[in-house]
Amino acid sequence: MFFMGISAGLPLILVFATLSVWLRDVGVSRTSIGFFSWIAATYGFKFLWAPLVDRLALPAPLSLLGRRRSWIVLAIVGVMVGIIGMAFTDPGAALWQMALFAFIVAASSATQDIALDAFRIESAPEEMQGAAAGAYQAGYMLAIKIIGGALALYLAEYISWSAAYLAMAGFMLVGLVTILTRPEPQAANTEATDALLTRIQEFSGIGGRRRNPTAKVAAWFTAAVIGPFSEFFSRNGWWALLILALIGVYRLSDITLGVMAGPFYIDLGFTKDQIANATKLFGLLAAIGGALFGGFVVLRIGVLPALFAAAITVIATNLLFGFMALIETRNFWLLTVIVSADSIAAGMAGSAFIAYLSSLTSIQYTATQYALLTSIMLLPGKLVAGFSGVIVDAVGYVLFFAYASVLGVPALILVLVLARMERRGIIRRKGDKERDGLVEDATEPAR
Repeated sequence: MFFMGISAGLPLILVFATLSVWLRDVGVSRTSIGFFSWIAATYGFKFLWAPLVDRLALPAPLSLLGRRRSWIVLAIVGVMVGIIGMAFTDPGAALWQMALFAFIVAASSATQDIALDAFRIESAPEEMQGAAAGAYQAGYMLAIKIIGGALALYLAEYISWSAAYLAMAGFMLVGLVTILTRPEPQAANTEATDALLTRIQEFSGIGGRRRNPTAKVAAWFTAAVIGPFSEFFSRNGWWALLILALIGVYRLSDITLGVMAGPFYIDLGFTKDQIANATKLFGLLAAIGGALFGGFVVLRIGVLPALFAAAITVIATNLLFGFMALIETRNFWLLTVIVSADSIAAGMAGSAFIAYLSSLTSIQYTATQYALLTSIMLLPGKLVAGFSGVIVDAVGYVLFFAYASVLGVPALILVLVLARMERRGIIRRKGDKERDGLVEDATEPAR
């Protein structure tokens, strides 16, 4: 999971923060950079094809790898093709071509995330989910901070942006080799979700033994698309809307800030190697420390209190960026301190949020439900972040960072409400064996 975390994090940073630095470095306007970040909103729509990834087996020879691994391999190849296309494109002369290749990277990466999240949750027993998430998060941070961050910026500074992105395409082989050497996880069913699926089929009239093609397609659609959403809402009731609202607003603050962070450093006069040293090298250590500390906090005080604490730290560190913009200084060590504090907050929030999302999924619909939750997490943030350049151009960086901090307040309120609902027993998350009715699929070999 550590190596697969690298494979998941690398394409995201290459179409997000690192790409923002590249675009600003060649003179693309901040407004255009903000709108360009909407390409990363592709991750927010991955729930649309998650049912296909969750239930559809790819044809031979990929089918020999198993359902999860075959989709991951196909997605990694797509990511590599897109990154190579970006490497051979000049964004100053062909911005739309760059957008096309960046979209290929984002769509392929989102597909990889769907299959990989299911692979992670299904491969480890419940007591090992924290360790698996921690290893995944560590690899993810390494890819974002060092490989796709610092290393890419160093290569861009001393060789060229094309060389940097070609090297990044080569690093995707880490994920490809890793997934080819790991076994396909077992499928799992639950009595509760099986019963729910039967009720849906009976209600829609597509149950029974009919074998015509229309009935087969309808049955597949019911199992792959309707089942995951029905199970989630039947388990959580109308409070599911409140859960989804929290997921949708929790990352608004840091995603919005992230789009303009790179252009902000460039506009202050920092060189690409200074940005790499401050935000990636020191930031990596801070992010890993924050992720480990976040896992410890979850263990000690629970998921929702940890989410609240992490949200507070994210808001506070965003205000530090506003302070730096206010004094307009090009002090490397001040940048390092502020970025390190921000990375600690991001690491804490990441660990707590992964634990929370994992606790909300049913084992029978892992890929679809997790994709839905992460899509809801990313989509509002990416859409709002697209206007970041417009806001900076209109009011400046100081007010922009204050605005990004205010976007974190709704998450605090919703965490408090949901924590109260859980204490009253109105909302229950995964972990209750009687509710989940977990059983092994009789058609699969015993673990």
